[in-house]
Amino acid sequence: MREFLENSMFFGVFLTLLAYCIGLFVQKKLKHMLFNPLLIAIILTIVALLVLDIDYDTYYDGAKYLSYLLTPATVCLAIPLYEQFELLKKNYKAVLCGIASGILTCLVSVFLLALLFRLDHATYVTLLPKSITTAIGMGISEELGGYVSITIAAIILSGILGNIFAASFCKLFKITEPIAVGVAIGTSSHAIGTTKALEIGAVEGAMSSLSIVVAGLLTVIGAPIFANFIA
Repeated sequence: MREFLENSMFFGVFLTLLAYCIGLFVQKKLKHMLFNPLLIAIILTIVALLVLDIDYDTYYDGAKYLSYLLTPATVCLAIPLYEQFELLKKNYKAVLCGIASGILTCLVSVFLLALLFRLDHATYVTLLPKSITTAIGMGISEELGGYVSITIAAIILSGILGNIFAASFCKLFKITEPIAVGVAIGTSSHAIGTTKALEIGAVEGAMSSLSIVVAGLLTVIGAPIFANFIA
C-alpha cells in the first residue's frame, strides 16, 4: 500500500484535497472559529504522512500541482478591488497610511521580540517577512540569510491566526469601518486572512486584497533595513 501511494503521481493532490474537504465539513458542522479548514487540513496531512511513513518530498511531488493554482487565485483577488476602485480613490491616503503603519508595527514587534528572546541574526531575519504573502516572503528570507522553511511556516501560521481571530479582534476593539477592517486583515495575514475579509464583506475583501500587494512591497523595502539592527 505504501509503495503504491509513493509511486502515485497524484497522491499529494488527493491527500491535500481530502484533508481540506474534511476541514470544511468539520467547520460546517461545529461552526466554531477555531475549527479552521486550513488548520485542520494541515494537521490531518501531517498525521497521514506520519502514519503512512511517507516523507514530505514524496508527498510534495504530487501536491506541487496544486501550487500552480496559487498565482491565478491571487490574481483573482484583484476583481473585488476593481469593483471598489472608486471607494479606493476617495480614501487612498488613509489606506496607504494604514498599510504602512501595519508593516512598521510588524517589523518593530519582530525586532523587539528578537531582542527579548536573544535571537541570532538568521532567526531574526527569518521572521521579518512573516505577515506577507509566501512568494515574496520566501525571497526576502533567502536574500537576508534566513531559514526559508521556517519563514513559510510563520507566514502560514500568521494567515491562519488572522483568518481565525480577525473578526473577533475587530469586534473587541470596535473596528467597524469596512476599509479599516480590510486593511488590518490584509496587512497582517495576507491571502489566508483575505478569505475571511471576503466573507465579512465586499469592501473588506477589496481593501484586504490591495493590502497584500502594498504590504509585500513595503516589506521588501523595510525588511533589509531592519535586518541591520541585529548583527
